[in-house]
Amino acid sequence: MKIAQIAPLMESVPPRLYGGTERVVSHLTEELVRLGHDVTLFASGDSITSAALVSCATVALRLDPNVIDPIPYYMLMLDRVRRRAAEFDILHFHIDYLHFPLFRYLAGRTVTTLHGRQDLPDIKPIFLGFDDMPLVSISGAQRSPVAHANFAATIHHGLPLNLMQPNFRPRGAYLAFIGRISPEKRPDRAIAIARNLGIPLKIAAKVDRVDEAYFNERIAPLIGDGVQFIGEINEQNKSAFLGEAMGLVFPIDWPEPFGLVMIEAMACGTPVLAFRCGSVPEIVDEGVSGMIVETVEEAIAAVPRLLAMDRRAVRKQFELRFSSARMANDYVHLYRKMLRRIGTNKLETEITEPGSNTLEIEAMN
Repeated sequence: MKIAQIAPLMESVPPRLYGGTERVVSHLTEELVRLGHDVTLFASGDSITSAALVSCATVALRLDPNVIDPIPYYMLMLDRVRRRAAEFDILHFHIDYLHFPLFRYLAGRTVTTLHGRQDLPDIKPIFLGFDDMPLVSISGAQRSPVAHANFAATIHHGLPLNLMQPNFRPRGAYLAFIGRISPEKRPDRAIAIARNLGIPLKIAAKVDRVDEAYFNERIAPLIGDGVQFIGEINEQNKSAFLGEAMGLVFPIDWPEPFGLVMIEAMACGTPVLAFRCGSVPEIVDEGVSGMIVETVEEAIAAVPRLLAMDRRAVRKQFELRFSSARMANDYVHLYRKMLRRIGTNKLETEITEPGSNTLEIEAMN
């Protein structure tokens, strides 16, 4: 198949540091190429890929100090995709719904993977107004606020099996928090849990400009006395950071759509202590790859069992459920199902609606 992957422009593909969506796009793109598909990646020019790269911004927008408004760059990218749309069997978008008006006439050949939360009220009218655009959710929990939208599948993220090195005998003697400093990620909970147990906590996280006040006022005063703030780390450092940790603390307080760091920890053999929000019950197999709790008190009580978990079993669960090969095969199955449906719809259109060029696709779950 000839497949276009259309990535966000805020980070490169893969990202240099933080960037979950771009990381997933990279893993999917590389796996599709490995499977023999002809893949073109529309992304920032500093991206690295074995697919054909179409540069839509010189560098990742977050890293360009001259960029104030990202929208013009996305408009230019969408125009480039539109001009070449006829070249591809499938157009796979990862940019929310920005492309809906331009590509509605090709709805049957588009896939839109939703990477963010879907419980915000402004989102619902979009899916009602563009109910013919096929969507992919990254967890069942993510789609629940807009359950009647045109979902074609739920496909969990995956990582290459050799990306993160498992560590079955960690020497770090610390708990890990990794990701982004923000109120919904609740690093304060992680600190409270570690402090109560007298276990060191290492925080490897980025601080966005919108979260600087929260970090300075709420988190920075808690750093020290067993709590170490490292900042953003790259892929190589992440494997060592997670692998040496006794456990990952994932104390979220929001409807997490997926939570890539959970499977990154599992890939390292590191068990996950997560709060029951969003996708967590779908990702963590309780008692096998981690523990699920609802309060700080429950988390504190669960840590001894967490630290006693079989790290080889954690890694095995990752291999069974969250490989990039499984993710890519799931998408290929969806692509082919959509293309078969288009063929049927074309035939029906020719028979019943001469002159029509609108193709619709039913939700296939």
